[in-house]
Amino acid sequence: MTLLAFLDLCAVALFAVTGALAASRKEMDIFGFFLLGTVTGIGGGTVRDVLLGQVSVVWIHDPTYVLVCVVASGLTFFSAHLVASRYIVILWLDALGLALFAVMGADKALSVGAHPVTAIVLGMITATFGGIIRDVLANETSLLLKEEIYVTAAFIGAASFVALSLFLPQSRLPLIVGFLLCFAIRGLALRFGWKLPGYKPRPGRDFS
Repeated sequence: MTLLAFLDLCAVALFAVTGALAASRKEMDIFGFFLLGTVTGIGGGTVRDVLLGQVSVVWIHDPTYVLVCVVASGLTFFSAHLVASRYIVILWLDALGLALFAVMGADKALSVGAHPVTAIVLGMITATFGGIIRDVLANETSLLLKEEIYVTAAFIGAASFVALSLFLPQSRLPLIVGFLLCFAIRGLALRFGWKLPGYKPRPGRDFS
């Protein structure tokens, strides 16, 4: 197994655990854990592969991804009660998965010949769509709808990876820098409550 494939599976496992923890907050049965963990773990990558026009979505021809989700969700079913604040754990594991998927998604896009701008967008989609599916199915307010530095962190991680990859195509440095930037920004936002300014409604102009 290559390093990139291993990191991809790590990201899938992390997101699967966040899905399973969300299931624990809703007091679902073990099959609910399996479902929520699996769709969270493979959701972003599925959307990415479909948009890239891949002949087969990655988990269709490699069931390892689904098995990783099932195992991670099953372990969480038996251990979730040990965590005092499951939502905090979800946020931090989500931050790790976000950082990994941002660079892995962009790397997959570049590897099949996508334009660098497209690769950045697909990195963001890979990193965020699993969490969106998790929150929708768990009936939670999506992080995208909160005043959170979330998509911004994924964008910076994916963009820095793609930019460095153009100059260092054979180096692991772009992966490391992209991951660290994304995780650091998201982590600092969680730690210190950083938020981007939101839109404030203002009275419209009367042009009559």
